[in-house]
Amino acid sequence: MAVTPVGNPYVESSDRVSDYPGASEALAERIDIVGVNPFADSAARATAIPSPTEGMMSSLNDTNEVERYDGATWKPVGGKVLQVVSVTSTTSTSTSSTSYVTTALAASLTPASTANKVLIFASIPWSVPSTSAMTLTIFRGTVAGTNLGNAGLGMGQVFSSATGRLDGIAALNFLDSPSTTSSQTFTVGFKMGTGTGTVQAFAGMSSLTLMEISA
Repeated sequence: MAVTPVGNPYVESSDRVSDYPGASEALAERIDIVGVNPFADSAARATAIPSPTEGMMSSLNDTNEVERYDGATWKPVGGKVLQVVSVTSTTSTSTSSTSYVTTALAASLTPASTANKVLIFASIPWSVPSTSAMTLTIFRGTVAGTNLGNAGLGMGQVFSSATGRLDGIAALNFLDSPSTTSSQTFTVGFKMGTGTGTVQAFAGMSSLTLMEISA
């Protein structure tokens, strides 16, 4: 006479009918652990599962997030884009300064968790006079804040060795870890690297996009 072993909640054809209730209960418990249970919000989940087990999964309808219980807290399943903020600018800015100047291209977002990261993409048209260089970078905050690139060369330089001005488009990207749930502003900064004259940013349409990535 076969008996469904512990840890195998599936009823075999030779099991006794009296074994069915226990097997069904074991199956339900297994589904609770490995299944993705839907809830209206985290409060509804806390009421339904006051003592979660490590490895449990749930989905929240109010945030459209899938979360896993790690034994201490519910955390979003990694890699999900939680929010996107994007701005554009057609305002041209010129400088002959060798110190970073503030541009018209800045955007802000508020991370949902201190563990989350911010993926930054920027596209900046530029114009540089002959035998001169322009340095670009991204700051957390204003240009008086944290330079996310190299202290001297930023995230890159564009250089013109030709006669007359040279124009192009720079693409910058960076994965930042602000480690806060306070609002964060990111700004594209630029300066004269070498040479004389003025360097120009935003000679056409530029853009800055911020994406919050769950831990």
